[in-house]
Amino acid sequence: MDQHGGRGHDEGGKHIPDPGFAGDAGSAEERTQAALAGYRPGEPGSHQAVLTALQHARLLVPVVAILGEVEHGQEGHAQEKTSDMATVMITGADGRQGLLAFTSMQSLVAWRTDGRPVPVTMRHAAAAALSEGAAALIIDLAGPVPYVIEHDDLVSLSAGHTFGRLADGRWAWVETPGDAGGEGT
Repeated sequence: MDQHGGRGHDEGGKHIPDPGFAGDAGSAEERTQAALAGYRPGEPGSHQAVLTALQHARLLVPVVAILGEVEHGQEGHAQEKTSDMATVMITGADGRQGLLAFTSMQSLVAWRTDGRPVPVTMRHAAAAALSEGAAALIIDLAGPVPYVIEHDDLVSLSAGHTFGRLADGRWAWVETPGDAGGEGT
């Protein structure tokens, strides 16, 4: 813990919030890894097991450099003048877009070695996907097990709802205290 109690750094009167992932080495969480390894599309309970594991997971949303302005130097060689960092959206064959996220550095690097990881909660990743107009959040695109979250699941995750089994055996999203008021954690 630093002199500021692990909550952030104050430099020049500006508070930089602690994202809550100090000491994170970029490995996939065991529970998430096991759920994804057991995922079988269409198999009863498989989708539910992955959502249950992912709902509280830390994800890595990659940002990559995109070329801004280019200036031509001597002999007509193009030289980068500016670049920007951006999250990555993938467009499917049906035209819908999905935001990429990864469960570990290993899966991110398998996709692209120059992606810079931004650690976020599942809730933040889902909210970012929706705010960017994405129809899905695509987890571990390059494997080992790709998984897509869309529709009501994406909305419920972004709202911080809890996914689980009800007393009657059905699976459902349940609104938890603090959901409506913004960030509970």
